[in-house]
Amino acid sequence: MTPSFDALIIGGGPAGATSALLLAKAGWSVAILEKSAFPRGKVCGEFLSATNFPLLDRIGLSESFFAFAGPPVRQVGFFSGDHAITAEMPGTRAQDAAPNGWGRALGRDCLDTLLLQRAASAGVTVFQPFTAVRITKQEVGAYLCEAACRETGQSCRLRTRIVIAAHGSWEPGTLLTQPPRPPARPSDLFGFKAHFLGSRLPSGLMPLLAFPGGYGGMVHSDRGRVSLSCCIRRDRLDQVRRAAGAVKAGEAVFAQILRACRAAREVLHGAALDGDWFSAGPIRPGVRSRGFEGIFAVGNAAGEAHPVIAEGIGMAMQSSWLLCERLIAAQDRLRSLASFATFADALGEVRADYAAAWRRSLAPRIYAAAAIAHWAMRPAAVACSLPALRLFPRILTVGAGLSGKAVAVGVQSIADHPLTTEPR
Repeated sequence: MTPSFDALIIGGGPAGATSALLLAKAGWSVAILEKSAFPRGKVCGEFLSATNFPLLDRIGLSESFFAFAGPPVRQVGFFSGDHAITAEMPGTRAQDAAPNGWGRALGRDCLDTLLLQRAASAGVTVFQPFTAVRITKQEVGAYLCEAACRETGQSCRLRTRIVIAAHGSWEPGTLLTQPPRPPARPSDLFGFKAHFLGSRLPSGLMPLLAFPGGYGGMVHSDRGRVSLSCCIRRDRLDQVRRAAGAVKAGEAVFAQILRACRAAREVLHGAALDGDWFSAGPIRPGVRSRGFEGIFAVGNAAGEAHPVIAEGIGMAMQSSWLLCERLIAAQDRLRSLASFATFADALGEVRADYAAAWRRSLAPRIYAAAAIAHWAMRPAAVACSLPALRLFPRILTVGAGLSGKAVAVGVQSIADHPLTTEPR
């Protein structure tokens, strides 16, 4: 017998697990397909700004997050060449007074596992590690998904009324929401990440690293680790690999960062690599489709900002909230299949409203991130800006605010219109 669900979510990362939790709390039957076994490492800046904490409260993850996350991040910084500039993170007196008023970082190996475990405890059916192979539209309000486990060869079929694509954007696949494999371009970005123990990075400081052809960031994460993540253009990566000789790509990029940023050399002097380097790519930030018919996209599948602003996790979770708020508001109409027109109209209204809310809330950050990233990767542009940054370090504070670290998406609406309802 083929099991049926109100919603099937492809991907169990922050966007997928958040969607599952919000819908399950509203009484929906939900399944998640996650292709990887957890815990697993992932290229990510790991930072979650305080604007997301009301959402953590809503999905019941605050206590676990604060128990494991790194120290509060109260300062932003800029490391480039011989320069190290710091400024205050945008915030309020209320944040200073609150015990958890500032953003923190938590490794994806820990965060993703906590989220997916929370979803399972809320009644979400988790298929892991399973990959969605094919999704076909059936009768009105129904999709059939065929999934397979690469490790065991096991397969399954699931019926669902709504599909939420939360599979990210880096890997091409067979689903209509997955991008085709694009031709290689010199400007393609590749991401790298590693953890270090014994760093001298001041607690509470999150600096941006600028170097020719790339950018990166560091932050104190969980278990005493400092996370270093970065992106570098394909053409520049080829150059640094040739110059570095027979070493791994991550090690070659790390050597380039140390050469280009004196402050990075100083804070990582004597630090020990904890584990190995992770890599991903090509990363192509931009705005994508938010869905079609009964298929919706959240997280990077809907739109991806340059990692330079360290808002990827928060934007993924916020996009899920924007969608689920609207699906739950329309749930009575969506559950009624009295006519195709009723169901199709309800889906169309949800899709249009979600797309508009997504553009208002998240698109400006994608454009701001693109501008900051292209500036950071150009040494001449950075050199021209350094005198102003040294005189007015608050420019960094303003930039952090523009990236989404000062205004919470939908917090007022969450407080006024609780998402939880009585189960059916």
